[in-house]
Amino acid sequence: MTIKETMNPNKTARIAGVLYLSIAFLAPFGEMFVRQSLIVPGDAATTASNIVASEGLFRLGFVSDLVVQIIHIFLVLALYNLLKPANKNHALLMVTLGLVGVPIAMLNELNQVASLHLSSGADYLAAFAPDQLQALVPLFLDLHEQGVFIAQIFWGLWLFPLGYLVFKSGYIPRILGILLIIGGLGYLIDCLTIFLFPNLDLTISPFTFWGEVLLPLWLLIKGVNVEQWEERALESA
Repeated sequence: MTIKETMNPNKTARIAGVLYLSIAFLAPFGEMFVRQSLIVPGDAATTASNIVASEGLFRLGFVSDLVVQIIHIFLVLALYNLLKPANKNHALLMVTLGLVGVPIAMLNELNQVASLHLSSGADYLAAFAPDQLQALVPLFLDLHEQGVFIAQIFWGLWLFPLGYLVFKSGYIPRILGILLIIGGLGYLIDCLTIFLFPNLDLTISPFTFWGEVLLPLWLLIKGVNVEQWEERALESA
């Protein structure tokens, strides 16, 4: 049985491409289409009222965040199978860094659940004055935002071994590996900025993310150079 028979690299590449693109479409939903439409900066009362009025949309937002993390697990495993012929140790490092951020991001969604509960009017909240509850809602939403940046540290770090593997593979264009490493740098710089200089309104990751768009498109449309993949797989066997 040949290596190609045990694993079809182009099938794996296209699965990884679909998974990566689904994250690219789903990930902005919770932030751009849900929270930005409901949260009114500096107005706790209106924010709490919006969450109550659009509870279904708010729930859909954090459920989509959870789904993104689940998809990310399968994406990391698909990329591991695709890229381990390039360097198994770096592939394991990629998996480790790629998966560490998942439980952080999922547990962080509890801050959104707390915001929803504070706006629910449940009997056990009667001990708090309405203005106190309203003030707590943006607090937990702010904690959620900070938690996203903590998880983003690992979303940045995993792109370094991923970019290296793509660059060294020989069966995926090297430029995509370089762009992925640049993207990882962008995420890390943004994390340092938000924690060290919170009043500095500057983010660079929106300008450095192109590797995470072009790689899945390449995998989905072009796949990999199967001959080169098999050659690397035989060398690493």
